[in-house]
Amino acid sequence: MNMPRLIQCNDQLVPERIARAKVAFTARRFNLRESAVLLDHDYHPQAGDLLLARVKKVGHHQSLELQDGRKAHLFVGDEVLVSYGNRYAPDQFEAVVPDTLDPCHLVAAGGVAARVLSKHSRMEDPSELTPIGVLADIHGRPLNLADFALKKLKTKPPLALTLAVVGSAMNAGKTTTAAYLIKGLTAAGLSVGAAKVTGTGAGGDVWFMGDAGANPVLDFTDAGFASTYRVPMEQVNEILAILISHLNDARVDIIVVEISDGVYQQETAGILSSAGFAAFVDGIIFAASDAMGAYAGMLCLEKHGLPILGVSGVLTSSPLAVREAQEATGLPVLTKRTLRDPAISSLLREQLASRQAICSVHLRAV
Repeated sequence: MNMPRLIQCNDQLVPERIARAKVAFTARRFNLRESAVLLDHDYHPQAGDLLLARVKKVGHHQSLELQDGRKAHLFVGDEVLVSYGNRYAPDQFEAVVPDTLDPCHLVAAGGVAARVLSKHSRMEDPSELTPIGVLADIHGRPLNLADFALKKLKTKPPLALTLAVVGSAMNAGKTTTAAYLIKGLTAAGLSVGAAKVTGTGAGGDVWFMGDAGANPVLDFTDAGFASTYRVPMEQVNEILAILISHLNDARVDIIVVEISDGVYQQETAGILSSAGFAAFVDGIIFAASDAMGAYAGMLCLEKHGLPILGVSGVLTSSPLAVREAQEATGLPVLTKRTLRDPAISSLLREQLASRQAICSVHLRAV
């Protein structure tokens, strides 16, 4: 096998060229000073590799989320810095990291490059990218998001109460549930840190939780991953441990974590059945679109011995669906209005105490 050839783009210094490119959210921890050269088409990309590419065609994603959160319009000919990653999105794209630096697709607005395998029937074709090269250091070693990732910290008690939001499927209302929960807890005078543990790199959910009052807010890109689809479970559990350790190090009162997609998605199913998740999480709010989803989710969590405290999500838009979910599950159904009320802290304390889900130090934290 031939070694990747080092190239200089049009005889320009690579850092100067990248400084003019549109740098995506997934690459926000990237240190420009580390970049020296590009690897050409003999290189076989890996998930997390940083790719300088040119926009060939603008399709579904017509803008790119930049490092600072601004959505920059895309034009044919733009040069962008994105990250390779796999994509799981039943209502958008299924996509994988390609084996070569052949033309590929922009499969997430946060800056994820991959080759689309399938798409939802309502979706437009994806935006197309022409790779220029994978970033490498002066020695020709490819630069990956993992090179700029947070490391797990050793934390000392007392540890923050940790609440998780899990859902029945994509777009079940998980992030909205998490954000309104954060709003209610901060309104009660508590400091809240938040993390999105799994998913596909994009900034919207992170900024939503931050706007609700969480500080700090982290996600899996901070742990070195453009997405968590097809990531081995031991690494997914490590992502959880890294993010939780940094939030505990910030000495917040409560941590709110979101697990993306639905309980049948492979990484979500894996993390819910893991001993590490059970050890970290004190209580769970389940987001669903209807009563059947809420009931099935409750059974799934109970099967794993996980403490479900209430139901929320899209179903709370309908009073009828709320009543059905309450009757089906016997659990509190938490609307946005309930979640944002400072009294949510007392309600959760009662639920946690009744299920004997947390230790006394956590009760004091609430």
